[in-house]
Amino acid sequence: MKKFIHKLSNVYESACIGEGSKVGAFAEIGHNVVIGKGCSIGCAAFIPENVIVKNNVFIGPHVVFTNDKYAPSKGKWREMPPTIVEDGVSIGANATLLPNIIIGHGSKIGAGAVVTKDVAPNAIMVGNPARNISKPK
Repeated sequence: MKKFIHKLSNVYESACIGEGSKVGAFAEIGHNVVIGKGCSIGCAAFIPENVIVKNNVFIGPHVVFTNDKYAPSKGKWREMPPTIVEDGVSIGANATLLPNIIIGHGSKIGAGAVVTKDVAPNAIMVGNPARNISKPK
């Protein structure tokens, strides 16, 4: 299955996008970003350098990843660990994700949530700051 990158998106040449993934109009995929297989990146999503998105991830429209916690750091953020989105994650429209966090596999981030710290696998996160509303198993 081929990947689809909308002609109105801005994808840096150094970005790596896996087979079967789709990138919507006006999305920005930054320098050295890695997007896995079977992902869906919504319109106007912003994914800057220092982000790794694994396989089968849904990123809704207008989702924003940040990569500089203490702007302007003049590039010191490049020395920090990347933000990692594990397999099977779903991120709702207009969510904002701060840098250097891990979003655990199968988790769900609600629309408009502001994620400030790591997310456990299969968690359901909502609000600002995002909090876990999933029921323990």
